[in-house]
Amino acid sequence: MTDANRPFPTDATLTAIAIGYKNRSHEMIHKQVLPEVPVLSERFSWLSYPIAEAFTVPEMEVGRRGRVNEVEFTAVEHEGKVRDYGLDDVIPITDIDEAARARKEKRASYDPEAAAVEGLTNLVELGREIRAARLVQDADNYDAGRRLVIATATDKFSDFANSDPFEVLNAGIRKPLVHRANTVSMGEEVWETLKRHPKLIKAVKGGQTEDGAISRAQFAELMEIDPERLLIGVSMVNTAPKGKPVSLTKVWGNSIQMHYVDEVKRSPEDNVLTWGFTAKLGQRLAGKIDAPEVGLKGGRRVRVGESVTEVVCASSLGYIIENPI
Repeated sequence: MTDANRPFPTDATLTAIAIGYKNRSHEMIHKQVLPEVPVLSERFSWLSYPIAEAFTVPEMEVGRRGRVNEVEFTAVEHEGKVRDYGLDDVIPITDIDEAARARKEKRASYDPEAAAVEGLTNLVELGREIRAARLVQDADNYDAGRRLVIATATDKFSDFANSDPFEVLNAGIRKPLVHRANTVSMGEEVWETLKRHPKLIKAVKGGQTEDGAISRAQFAELMEIDPERLLIGVSMVNTAPKGKPVSLTKVWGNSIQMHYVDEVKRSPEDNVLTWGFTAKLGQRLAGKIDAPEVGLKGGRRVRVGESVTEVVCASSLGYIIENPI
């Protein structure tokens, strides 16, 4: 039997399978697109350097009585601030006690506090995935000359007969300023179309072969990037208002992004080039406190949260292809 007032079966026998729909954290790609960088306080800063200073070589020859030419290096300081993101789940103490009795008597294995931490952590991770996807897929976060909108139907990669994705992608990966892109990200629907494109299959397998599909590793080799830097976003989010039927939507949509990402960046002030990063203050919080206002016997408030903010610090190190399918 299940008590309708409790979030778990109160007298069920131990079950072998528990069904819980959720995004798998290891499939989220926000940490690869926007690597974490630790900061020491809520407010932080990072520096940008004028590109001309690194690539303009002045006269260096010095005459016998001449003066050595002088150069000046400057930097622009940018300010940032982490934001707090978190969620609570309040559990009546009677639910916690009943679950503990069921576990002790080996009638069930459910732990409402552990389940709350797991569920809240998943939602906090999904929240960061959504924010990262919005930032990465926003064309305004790329230089004007580093954006491509595929508007003609015959040019879209879903038109296998007329489009040439290899030409477009090969040109795009060289578009970021100074450094060739080392990271390619896209949504699952774009990838499912791309991997079956006849011209990519021919480019990988050679000959007249057009059937089947290419693997992620083969695509990465074709684009000359590390296979682990091909990032396919598969997460889903419910966009329906509360109380309405579930409407699941892909977090990563109809675009392809190419970035130069440096994962060794250790602080915002490092002189290391990267398209963007996630500033993170401290470690993720996960804890519980008493909630005496809940129910007759009180309850326990479980909280998971983190202090982070996503930053685009060098828009010229990225390239975006919009509406590829």
